[in-house]
Amino acid sequence: MKKSNPIAFDFVLEQLFSLEPRIKPMFGCHAIYVGDKIMLIVRNKAGAHEDDNGIWISTKTEHHPTLKKIFPSMRSINVLGNGETNWQILPAEAEDFEESAIKVCELILKHDLRIGNVPKAKKLKKR
Repeated sequence: MKKSNPIAFDFVLEQLFSLEPRIKPMFGCHAIYVGDKIMLIVRNKAGAHEDDNGIWISTKTEHHPTLKKIFPSMRSINVLGNGETNWQILPAEAEDFEESAIKVCELILKHDLRIGNVPKAKKLKKR
């Protein structure tokens, strides 16, 4: 039987409790969904890419400039490769990590359209 990893930064779930978030394991991390949208991934893995531990924000590149004003430590996720992707991170090592984590939860609670994306439908596997 595979042992499940504890959810990193579980205080985020407490903040989002009223929205009835759903948690799904993803890439050895935990994805947080509200409704049909993936909002965040929480990651705190020892070993490779520890600089990418923190809260990954599901957004779109056009929202990065306005979100960067709210979250000065926000940056692209190194493990996803070079260049900017829709995903951004609030790094766990940042001095303002907990404050930023609560702010991103507040944006989600206000249904801020800059946070969250509906994932693409999975393709069915051929038998």
